[in-house]
Amino acid sequence: MSSALLAIGRRRTTAERRRDRERDIIRCTRELFDERGTIDAQIDDIAKRVGINKALIYRHFAGKEELFALTLVDYLGELDARLKEVDGPRRTPMNRLKALSEVFVDFCLEYPAFADCAMSLLRRTGEELFGEITEPVMTKLGTAMGSALQRISTILEAGQRTGVFDEVDADYLANHLYTQTLGSLHMARMGLIVSAGRPGHPVVHHADIATVRETAITATLATAVGRQALGGRSTKPSKATAGRTSRTTGETP
Repeated sequence: MSSALLAIGRRRTTAERRRDRERDIIRCTRELFDERGTIDAQIDDIAKRVGINKALIYRHFAGKEELFALTLVDYLGELDARLKEVDGPRRTPMNRLKALSEVFVDFCLEYPAFADCAMSLLRRTGEELFGEITEPVMTKLGTAMGSALQRISTILEAGQRTGVFDEVDADYLANHLYTQTLGSLHMARMGLIVSAGRPGHPVVHHADIATVRETAITATLATAVGRQALGGRSTKPSKATAGRTSRTTGETP
């Protein structure tokens, strides 16, 4: 065998080893997320779980935010597979949206770290994300989010055609519902609600998880129906009005 062919073989083996290690790091990151939550999962702990030096993680990922983003991609892949399993095109748009909303809410409750990880990225501006995460990883994240969000958009458009859902840009509304659900389920994460007692003495109550779940699902359906429930019709905004932005490197959800 020629030296050139041997060199190609070595490069391919090196690339494969790199991909395997990256998968191991992401797998161990998710394991720690599910065990401890995102706050308590430190890079040192991830490296120890993988069995490598901490410095090696930074050879594979630009930083903690990028590793978290790719771990979120892993969660989103599993979520999308679950959404696909329950979606039935022959069902009414309302029933389809309800089924997908139930899966999404239950996934967040099963994996609280998924909601935490998703919210941690949503708290950053687009410019901050592009500054912290490399373009290839942003593309993977956008693709993973887009796959799940497209399922919602398709259902919303079907409901708009039949007059069931509000005529709002479906892509925008799908993103809104994603963010709305993540935010509302933080109540389940906290496990607390607050009400006014006597002046200066607020009352803290336990948040019933079943109630939080049902409210989140109902809120999704109510938001999709929108002003249709009031007997009015909204003006469907343009893509630009809905706030969709693109970059020369591609679009991000």
